[in-house]
Amino acid sequence: MDKQNQDELKKRAAIKAASLVRSGMKLGIGTGSTVAYLIDELGRRKKEEHLELAAIVTTSSRSKRQMERWGFQVNELAEVDQLDLTIDGADRFATDFSGIKGGGGALTMEKNVAVNSKKIIWIVDESKVVDYLSGFPLPVEVLPISCEQNFRRFQAQGLKPTWRMADEKRFVTHYGNYIIDLNIERILVPQGLAAYLDHMVGVVEHGLFINMCDEVIIAHTNGKIEQRKK
Repeated sequence: MDKQNQDELKKRAAIKAASLVRSGMKLGIGTGSTVAYLIDELGRRKKEEHLELAAIVTTSSRSKRQMERWGFQVNELAEVDQLDLTIDGADRFATDFSGIKGGGGALTMEKNVAVNSKKIIWIVDESKVVDYLSGFPLPVEVLPISCEQNFRRFQAQGLKPTWRMADEKRFVTHYGNYIIDLNIERILVPQGLAAYLDHMVGVVEHGLFINMCDEVIIAHTNGKIEQRKK
């Protein structure tokens, strides 16, 4: 699938997701290329349909700036008790409703927003849908103080770690940490890997999102927009 066709699929899925947003909601907004289309559609609805939201929390400064350009006021997560709905993209979505997120490096904020939401919807094109989580590196955010030890432990476990890089330097997250990408061919038991990472000292967060997503909107190349509920 070429980029133009993939972008069109992302846009169609994002527009469908935006139609589920109602005035008065407390809304969580994710990050990434698909979410950018979502924000533009919400902005159009604000301008043309007078959509008003009670609160908005974004998972990245990029999404925040885009929302503010449309005239929305963005809140900090700490200011909101609980979000009614969070809409985000996913790097991979498996048929058991687990996912890999964090390709843009915002996994820690994305997960914090997700667990404080009543409902979570992911928007993806069909290229992101897999039977088992595969085909995309699993990001792990680690503290700089012990990152080398974490890297060597991942190597010893055969998890094929690589440093996330930007401009020939280690990528630095919003919170000042590094990301180690685990290049695992197929994650057959994501719950087991998540438990292993959750208990490793120095790991801040990982990109396995399990038992979080309630609904996924999938744009197919045949033009169909599928809504799949858990």
